[in-house]
Amino acid sequence: MAQHLFVYGTLMSGAGHRMGARLQREARLVGLARIKGRLYDLGAYPALVETGPADGDVHGEVFELIDPSRSLRWLDAYEGIVPGREAHSEYARVERTVRLEDGRELTAWVYIYRAPVHGRPIIESGRWLSRPRFQSIHRRGGVQSQPS
Repeated sequence: MAQHLFVYGTLMSGAGHRMGARLQREARLVGLARIKGRLYDLGAYPALVETGPADGDVHGEVFELIDPSRSLRWLDAYEGIVPGREAHSEYARVERTVRLEDGRELTAWVYIYRAPVHGRPIIESGRWLSRPRFQSIHRRGGVQSQPS
């Protein structure tokens, strides 16, 4: 079982979300990383979708979980994954290879979005925290309030 977690939205250290703060207390930040995929803007939180060879880079952070089984329980709940009903959940937790800024690769858990994204805007940069809406919310002192 992977002991690392790749995050790309509200759980990132710069997002200012209370669940991101909890993650920082229960894990060690390894560093910036990226994964292949497409990032969609769902409003209060992003969706990482794997679409195949045309995927770009989604940028985020990797954390090393201190107690993976404990942390993954609350992270799954936060992402809306119900034990025994995973097939009906909005997100799936899967192991994927991520590339750190220094070029090293490691296996990490990542939450992949499973619901349709038709009509949702793509975040072309692959960077949730750099989208204009997030920047304006943070300048006003607001905080994101939804998963991922």
